Amino acid sequence: MMKSMRKRWIGGLLLVLLMGVAAFACTTPAGRTAGEVVDDGTITTKVKALLYEDDFLRGVAISVQTFDGKVTLIGAVDTYEHKRRAESIARSVHGVRGVNNNLEIKSR
Repeated sequence: MMKSMRKRWIGGLLLVLLMGVAAFACTTPAGRTAGEVVDDGTITTKVKALLYEDDFLRGVAISVQTFDGKVTLIGAVDTYEHKRRAESIARSVHGVRGVNNNLEIKSR
């Protein structure tokens, strides 16, 4: 009877240890969880969709990247107003913690 209880106790302890290891193994090399990566992907998708739907920015090629809730806008736009509008749209998305506006004004 005592051996049986001891085996169960050891088995339970091993299970808890394995669960702990599995929980820590579910992060990216940058230390981010799967949920954080998905949230960044969702933010990127929402920003891209809003930029595409905006009549003022239609046809303007803007690349959007998100890391840890911070959106980076990359590309070349025709006017300062395009640059400002794109940043405003990115900031309007829920979950955005900051915007790096690296858009450049095209020289004519």
